[in-house]
Amino acid sequence: MDATEALFQYATEGILVVNRIGQIVRANPSAERMFGYAKGELLHLTIEHLIPEAIRSQHQKHREGFNDNPHPRSMGMNMQLSALRKDNITFPVEVSLSPYNTAEGPMVIAFLIDISIRKIAEDQLKNYNVELERQVKKRTLILREAIDQLEKTKLELNNALEKERELNEMKSRFVSMASHEFRTPLATILSSLSLVTKYGEINEKEKQSVHINKIKSSVNNLTDILNDVLSVSKLDEGKVSFHPEFFDLFVFIEECISDLQPIAKEGQLIQFDHAGNNEINFDKKLLKHILFNLVSNAIKFSPEGKPIQVKVKVNKKNWTLSVKDHGIGIPKSDQKHLFERFHRGKNVTNIQGTGLGLNIVARITEMLEGKISYETKENAGTLFTLSFPIV
Repeated sequence: MDATEALFQYATEGILVVNRIGQIVRANPSAERMFGYAKGELLHLTIEHLIPEAIRSQHQKHREGFNDNPHPRSMGMNMQLSALRKDNITFPVEVSLSPYNTAEGPMVIAFLIDISIRKIAEDQLKNYNVELERQVKKRTLILREAIDQLEKTKLELNNALEKERELNEMKSRFVSMASHEFRTPLATILSSLSLVTKYGEINEKEKQSVHINKIKSSVNNLTDILNDVLSVSKLDEGKVSFHPEFFDLFVFIEECISDLQPIAKEGQLIQFDHAGNNEINFDKKLLKHILFNLVSNAIKFSPEGKPIQVKVKVNKKNWTLSVKDHGIGIPKSDQKHLFERFHRGKNVTNIQGTGLGLNIVARITEMLEGKISYETKENAGTLFTLSFPIV
C-alpha cells in the first residue's frame, strides 16, 4: 500500500470521491463510520443521500453550479451544514471540496469532519454566555435597585433633616414670638388690674374704665394669638375642611366689615366695592377667616386716616377678593418669606403680630384650589388679590 492509499484508508477525516453526476465512487472507513454505513454500502449512492431531505433539492443545484465552475473551497466555516446518517439522524459537519480530473472524467474529493462535539461545546459556551449575561443583568438590576434605594434613603434623610431644621427654626421663632407677644399684653393686664383697683378705691370711674378697656384689648390680643396658633395646628393635622353653602356675598362681607370697623385706627375707613352676582357657593367660616386676617393686617400696618379698600368681583368661572392698604408695604428682602410661618418684615418694628396670618391665608387658599398674589411697595401700601373657582 502506497502512502496515498494509506492516507485515504487511515485518515481520521471522512473522505468521499464523487463523480460529475453526484455518485459516490469511493469512501474511506472514517466516512463509512461517520455516516453509519457498512463497508462498500456508500458506493454508487448519490451524495444527496447524505443530505437532510429538506435541503436535498437545494444542494443538487449547488452541486450542479459547482460542476460548472469547479474550484477548491471550504464549506461550513461561517455557516451551518448538516449531514444525514443511515439511521436518519442529522449531525453538523464541515466540508472541504477539491476537484480533479481522471480518465473516467472530472471528480471531486470531499473531506468531511463531524463537528458534533465542537457544536455541543459551542452551544454550551453560548448558553453559558447567555446565562452569564442574564446573571450580570440581574446583578446589575439588583445593584441599581440598591443604589436607587440608597439614593431614596439619602433623600429621605436629607428631607427629614431639612424638616427638622425648619421645625427647630419654627420653634425658635414661636418661642421668640410668644415671649414677646404674650409678655406685652400680660404686663398691660397686670398693670391695669392694679390701677383699676386703686382707681376703684378713690372712685375714679373714668380712669378705671380706661384701664378696663386696656385689659379687654390685651385679652383680645392674646385670644387672636391663640386662634392663629390653633388654626395652624388644625391645618397641619388636616382638620380644616370645606363646607360650602349658598349665601349673599355682598351682605356677608358688609357684615364682616361692620365687625372690623371698630378695631380700625382713627380715620381708617374700610371701603367696600362689589361687582357681579351676589350669590356664591363657598365656606363662610373660611372666608371670614381670610377676610379678617387680611383686613386686620391692613389696619395694623397702615397709618391713621388712610382708607382700606375691599373689592369683590364675581364672574362666571371665578370670583376674586382684594384688600388694599396704604401702609408701610413689604420690603423686597422679606417678600420671598412672605407666606412663611412666624416671619415678620424688618419694618414692622413694634407692631403686634404673630407672623402666622398670611401663612394661614395662603394655606386656606391653596386648600380651596384658589390663587393668591400681591403687589407691594415699601411705604406705599400693599394689595392682596385672591381668586377662587366658582363651585
